[in-house]
Amino acid sequence: MSTRNGRAVRFDRYGEVEELYVADVGFDDPGPGRVLVEVHSTGVNRGEGPVSISSCRGAFAGTRPLEFPSGQGSDWAGVVAAVGDGVSDVEPGEDVFGWTDERAAHATHVDVPAEQVLHRPAGLHPATAGALHVAGAAATASVQAVAPQPGETVVVSGAAGGVGQIAAQLLQLRDVHVVGIASAGNRHRLREMAVTPVAYGASGEETRANLRSALPDRVHAWVDVHGDGYVDLAVELGIPADRIATVADPGAADRHGVHARGTADADGREDLAALGHLVADGALEVPVVAGYPLPKVRDAVAELERGHTAGKIVLLPQE
Repeated sequence: MSTRNGRAVRFDRYGEVEELYVADVGFDDPGPGRVLVEVHSTGVNRGEGPVSISSCRGAFAGTRPLEFPSGQGSDWAGVVAAVGDGVSDVEPGEDVFGWTDERAAHATHVDVPAEQVLHRPAGLHPATAGALHVAGAAATASVQAVAPQPGETVVVSGAAGGVGQIAAQLLQLRDVHVVGIASAGNRHRLREMAVTPVAYGASGEETRANLRSALPDRVHAWVDVHGDGYVDLAVELGIPADRIATVADPGAADRHGVHARGTADADGREDLAALGHLVADGALEVPVVAGYPLPKVRDAVAELERGHTAGKIVLLPQE
């Protein structure tokens, strides 16, 4: 069995972003039914294992405890480096994308089950492919949960972020009018997407006033990818609980009985393949706003935590 020299992001305890470091790691040939991928792009996402700084601080220690040293990262794109026995769908040298459930994508290589590896369509840029699974699956599950119908109006809170932009576009593909809540600085981006922009205010009351002035007579559904009280506001506006979904506020979901659907609720392979083809065909845009080499992982996570990024942030492990 050969071993390839590589690197991977690690942290040894819960804490701040300074706990993240890059370690030298050996990657063996994959076992039966598995694929070793040379990672060219991997997304930085909120709320996925220890990828987000909130997890690194131990926010999920009770429900998703980690074994240290821990890795991080879920979605990735790259080139097949080796395949294990029984794998016939992909071959070394092929362009692929996919995901891992093992907190391991922020690395030069990732070893994954073959069913989590998809061929990358020619029109899908590797940087975009490497940031597609987590945000795309969360957006897909949320949109499906609220069952949008042609001609309806749906609000997306957090519409300028990675998940929000995908959700807004998936809604539009169903002939839905989308109202997007985001910072005033992202108004132009939402207008480019043909989304009606609403700026959140300095207070909840100001946000409510901004929203009410922009809304038509009736709002049919609400997709919340931001949290911070938006589920409460949707309920206050009279939207039925079964037409509200959140990926960011499980407490509000419990209080109001709304959908709490995210990445884990999507059909991983089928939905990711569909998203990849939508991007490759130009029907869906997933902007990558920043790319960092692996040693700059702290900077990448810090930028994500500052917020207001109108798109996805990725690590580029081969740089």
